[in-house]
Amino acid sequence: MSFGATDPVAISQMAKHMRTVYLSGGLSGFSENNYPGMDHADYPWDTVPKVVDKICRAELWHDQRQHQYRMSHSQEERGALEKWDYLMPIIADGDMGFGSLTATMKSTKALAEFGSAGIHIDDLAIGLKKFTIGQGRTVVPTSEYVDRVKAVRLQLDIMQAETLIFARCDTDHADFITSVLDPRDHEYVLGATNLVRPLQEVLEEAIHCSKSALEARAQWISCAGLMTFDEAVQSQFSRCGLLEEDFIKYKSRIGYGSSLTARRQAAIEIAGIEITFDWDIPRSRNGQYMFRPTVRSIVERAVLVAPLSDLSWTRMDSPNYHDIKEYHQSMLKHFPDRMFAFAWGGEWPFPESAGWTTERRKNASAQMAREYGVVWQVQPMYMIQGVNMEIERSAEMWCKEGIGGHFDKIQTPAVSRTPWKVDGYEKMSWCGGYLSDAFFSAVAGEEIV
Repeated sequence: MSFGATDPVAISQMAKHMRTVYLSGGLSGFSENNYPGMDHADYPWDTVPKVVDKICRAELWHDQRQHQYRMSHSQEERGALEKWDYLMPIIADGDMGFGSLTATMKSTKALAEFGSAGIHIDDLAIGLKKFTIGQGRTVVPTSEYVDRVKAVRLQLDIMQAETLIFARCDTDHADFITSVLDPRDHEYVLGATNLVRPLQEVLEEAIHCSKSALEARAQWISCAGLMTFDEAVQSQFSRCGLLEEDFIKYKSRIGYGSSLTARRQAAIEIAGIEITFDWDIPRSRNGQYMFRPTVRSIVERAVLVAPLSDLSWTRMDSPNYHDIKEYHQSMLKHFPDRMFAFAWGGEWPFPESAGWTTERRKNASAQMAREYGVVWQVQPMYMIQGVNMEIERSAEMWCKEGIGGHFDKIQTPAVSRTPWKVDGYEKMSWCGGYLSDAFFSAVAGEEIV
């Protein structure tokens, strides 16, 4: 269990309970970027590597000053002294690689050199990342995602690094895919089955007439008859009076990776009809194709990159327990000993309608670890959600109650905490005071015991 963090002070406290630290790109975009903002992965490519470097150096310093303090005491005395493992492995956000495959390799090289114990790489489209409330999540074709993971694997193998690869799929709740060059994605691309104008024409007209583009889009979708090709086949077979057995026969003719052309041909051979389906009409302003992911579409990608990586990770923005269960169980059928990572959203409602009973939510982390092999779980944005809440409370208290409130509610509980005072500037063993004194003594020529 871990949090996302970018602050060395926070990480020094996490080390008392956690075994790893997650270095979130989205969190870095808020706290480590000259132009902060929502997570669109629009910060410079070396942002996360630089934070990894900062955190790794802080971990080494905390380990150094603790070691120096302990070694200045007898072996018997050390048993009563603190001994935290500050050298927590850093899992770093590699996003989508920040460019071409050479950029992905360079980013991987920097992350590994600066101290990352693990790197995750996803299948989102570069320049089109939208972790906002609006539609627009876009993934790349399966082949491009596989190439990204290969590039990370290649770079780490060249370096002979032990850095772990977390192969993350962000396909869940994606609205678009950048292209249809890979037939393995064709099953999930949406097309219009009614005769309508291209979506982009409708949107441009709405904007020109000062109308809401979102409303125009919603109205267009209601008229377009958007479906996958297989859904269009089933619908048009039914309208033509064909039996369900004919659709089953169609499905038996196609398999994983069947192209749209092969699917059209199978429908013609079985029913003798040309299926009305056009996936170009719904394309977006940037040329993306509309996409409908399923748990199976995520598993298909995850299976392909599993041999190139160490852990599998699906980002699921909707807290549907049944989908989470299906994904992990499906993956374990292919790889019984597979290890998984998982991120918990900061605002998930965990509705019972999505399978979240009170008991299941309470024990979800332990259950996923025990039953599905989810060995690494993270809340990426606690430092924004939890720490912001605590700082806001303290700021309000300080402004209302001043030093009296601070003395009663923060300072006194901190310095009187047992068995050790809470870490802070006045705690010499934590802030490195004894280590600094040792440096001064060494320069003065005193013998160091």
